[in-house]
Amino acid sequence: MSDALRIALVGNPNCGKTSLFNHLTGTRQKVANYAGVTVERKVGHFNLPSGKPVRVLDLPGTYSLNAASPDEAITRDVVQGKLAEEGQQDAFLCVVDATNLKLHLGLVLEMIELGRPMLLVLNMMDEARRRGMQINTQKLSERLGVPVVETVAVRRSGIENLMNALDQGKYALPHTELTGLKGDAHQKAETLLNDVVQYVDQEDKRSDFLDKVFLHPVLGLVSLAVMMFIIFQAVFAWAAPFMDGIETFFGRLGEVIGGSIAHPLLNSLVVDGIIAGAGGVVVFLPQILILFFFILVLEESGYLPRAAFLLDKLMFKAGLSGRAFIPLLSSFACAIPGIMATRSISDPRDRLTTIFVAPLMTCSARLPVYALLIAAFIPEQTVWGLFNLQGLVLFALYMAGILSALGVSFVLKFFQKDKSDHMLLMELPSYRFPDIKNVWIGLLDRARIFLKRVGGIIFALSILLWFLCTFPQPPEGATMPAIDYTFAGMLGHIMQPIFAPLGFNWQICIALIPAMAAREVVVAALGTIYALSGDEDAMADGLASIISSGGDLGWSLATGLSLLVWFIYAPHCLATLATVRRETASWKTVGFMTVYLFGLAYLMSFLTYQIASNLLA
Repeated sequence: MSDALRIALVGNPNCGKTSLFNHLTGTRQKVANYAGVTVERKVGHFNLPSGKPVRVLDLPGTYSLNAASPDEAITRDVVQGKLAEEGQQDAFLCVVDATNLKLHLGLVLEMIELGRPMLLVLNMMDEARRRGMQINTQKLSERLGVPVVETVAVRRSGIENLMNALDQGKYALPHTELTGLKGDAHQKAETLLNDVVQYVDQEDKRSDFLDKVFLHPVLGLVSLAVMMFIIFQAVFAWAAPFMDGIETFFGRLGEVIGGSIAHPLLNSLVVDGIIAGAGGVVVFLPQILILFFFILVLEESGYLPRAAFLLDKLMFKAGLSGRAFIPLLSSFACAIPGIMATRSISDPRDRLTTIFVAPLMTCSARLPVYALLIAAFIPEQTVWGLFNLQGLVLFALYMAGILSALGVSFVLKFFQKDKSDHMLLMELPSYRFPDIKNVWIGLLDRARIFLKRVGGIIFALSILLWFLCTFPQPPEGATMPAIDYTFAGMLGHIMQPIFAPLGFNWQICIALIPAMAAREVVVAALGTIYALSGDEDAMADGLASIISSGGDLGWSLATGLSLLVWFIYAPHCLATLATVRRETASWKTVGFMTVYLFGLAYLMSFLTYQIASNLLA
């Protein structure tokens, strides 16, 4: 696509740039990291009405070209043409929030001074008009010396305006020296605003009303807790019918394919290794997508920065800053982007502390493990006539991770040399209705990433685990289940005494090893181990039924609770540890994190198992 028009989107955070990118490209976009750094590059493609192909690059948000972070440095280098892998762009679309021109025009003025071909995109024009703002776009274009187009990124009509402008080649080199504008960028922006904008009513009454609730020191915290509680109730209640359908599908798939494979070893590999392994993980996709749906809706609505602002005082007492909230919230999806997002924290002390506690947030990879164990040991019933008991337990697990993170950061605070206060400054965007297309694309991306893991690492580990659980074959006259004679059985029995104080049997010990690659692999691993343990009738009832049965293969309630607590803390994710190494350039940091997380996991699981065993005796 060498003849494609190459454009890049530039703008401040919260200007609607990514929403515009999603509407232009739809699902025709790819996300990868720039070479040598952990900054994401988002590239998409679309066609103009004339049929001309366009390659569009969504650059990281920045308030200035004077870079203060790796993200901003990438944007600066692309704009200045210094990044070889991106080359020169045909045009830059400078996206600004029409309701917040005073802040966003500073970057526009810097872009104009560079003299790059550009088109100014006035986004969120519907919101500006709702507030009574009258913007003379023609006069603004004349004063800046660049073409201006109005858009509403969440509506097709606004997108068509932009595409027609690109089709007609309206982007151009700035042809003005901003005559009459004196002072720094802030003063120039103020002069421009006085010239081109008229305010009928400067107040955003809707945002003001909502902020009285969501930023209230008491009501705000209560509403945040209620929202999180509802989310975790929905994860179980809404997902149940979809999960049942997936379980039925994989069960029948195993029967159909297994019935056509006569060779016993090949049959075992396909049915017990591949289908059981993949199916045991895919079944939790609905719960993961429901969790992500709520996170994306809160992000799109403009609520998340307010939650960060609200929690700043509480987090500061625990040794964190409000800026840590969004990286830690990202860690609920996956600790890797959460740790990468700490680059927005300028203070080294706060950044390192946030990196240390990010793995304690309950990432989506833990959800399959939690769901399996909760379904096995917690009855599906309603308590107090309203709440789902399984949802309450899931909520408690997430809260345990959060409280543990605050506790660890509080302890780390006493070992920090820098005891100074750090002020939180952040932009609070206007509230807006979530863009359904953005949410849909976000969910598709998450499903694609999850299924890619199933098709890649989990598929490979399931085959490896099947091999370890199948060979060597039992000798003649063997009396124990065949798996006891295999490599996995031998290893499990060696490890079992170490984990016996936690209530873990040798099957759990085996499953913990491949889980180091990815936490959710433990579910597939347990499925493979128990499928090869010789109890086919029990396996037909599902893994949850086997481990809760109380028989030779079953676990006690104390063991189930102990394993749940183990996964709150244990750093079962090599990719997370590799990201910490890359972000901190320190193996010492990685070593400290690994030791303290495994130490916490062992201690808390030990306490849980011993207390539960005594109470249930």
